[in-house]
Amino acid sequence: MPVRTRTACAAALVLGLTAGPLTGTVLAAPVPTADVRGTTPRNTVDPGTGRALRAAVEGLPDDDATAALIRVSGTDGDWRGSAGVRDLPSGRGALDGGRFRAGSTTKVVTAAVVLQLAAEGRVDLDGHVQTYLPGLLPEVFEPVNVRQLLTFTSGLRPGSSLGDVDGAGYERRYETLTPEEVVAASVARGPAFSPGERQTYGNIDYTVLGLLIEKVTGDSYEHQAAVRVLRPAGMRHTSFPGGPDPRIHGPHHRGYQKLADGRLVDATEWNMSDRWAAGDMISTTADLERLLHALFRGRLVPGPLLEKEMFTLPDVPGATMSAGLQRFDLNGRVLWLKSGARPGYSTLVAATRDLSRTLVYSVNATDAKGEGMNPVAERIVRAAFGG
Repeated sequence: MPVRTRTACAAALVLGLTAGPLTGTVLAAPVPTADVRGTTPRNTVDPGTGRALRAAVEGLPDDDATAALIRVSGTDGDWRGSAGVRDLPSGRGALDGGRFRAGSTTKVVTAAVVLQLAAEGRVDLDGHVQTYLPGLLPEVFEPVNVRQLLTFTSGLRPGSSLGDVDGAGYERRYETLTPEEVVAASVARGPAFSPGERQTYGNIDYTVLGLLIEKVTGDSYEHQAAVRVLRPAGMRHTSFPGGPDPRIHGPHHRGYQKLADGRLVDATEWNMSDRWAAGDMISTTADLERLLHALFRGRLVPGPLLEKEMFTLPDVPGATMSAGLQRFDLNGRVLWLKSGARPGYSTLVAATRDLSRTLVYSVNATDAKGEGMNPVAERIVRAAFGG
């Protein structure tokens, strides 16, 4: 397949990370609260955890979120639940298998593809970007290796975007910005620091990794992600927008975002071309749970490489991010996770290393990437992991 031709419980947990054009109409107040309900008879976690999870999403929709989908699994039982509404005008109940924008959880997939290529000897993690993508970085840049892209230690500055995730780009949501344009804007700003000096989370490293994947394989990023990760993990309802397509295809929740001027707008349709391999994936909670299990069990990345790159932090002061994952300590429990946020959508995948407890949620948050963690999302994390 040829490479496609492009068209023109603290804030620390949140890193980053449809049909017809919208008119920008301010939406009405939330409709009456939808029931919280389990989606499977196999809600077998201990009663206290079950009650806490139900309480976490009770009362939706509210000012913080319009809906939530939750999947908890582990050695002591499973829990599935949904609450809120799929859209405010109709007030119809949440879709248990609804699709959503998964944001920066896309980086987990991108990292897995790169590490597979490394296992095959097609990519050297100590090899330089300047070798794989000649001409991309001018001489002012010191050599940047692939591992430094994976671990956000490259020193590259943010590239251009169509607007901040908090909804600042609402008026530009149908515009297109190609990965090449994103990277060119970063390069024009010069390096922020010497490679390996420190860790700064952002999208630019994974945008460059997407370009590297296409150059090494001679294939599109989307196809490589599908054949190497989505299909082996059984993620049948996960997809990528296909360039500038602003829609979410298939059953989904509509996402709503509060803008700086106080308006609550429908942010469902949004061209994610500026996020690409760093954050444009569309998925379901069931598929993201499959991703967690397949990845952590070594089915996607060979064991030694998995441990060394994804479950080990780089030797950089204050580092919390590995290749595609974040280490987070919650009440003495070590979690490996990745969050994602786009206007109207907040996502988290999190698990203990031994998969004794996993959590996946999609919250239709109205404050994507606010200053603090969304209150509904924070309650879900604390309920799932006893925080």
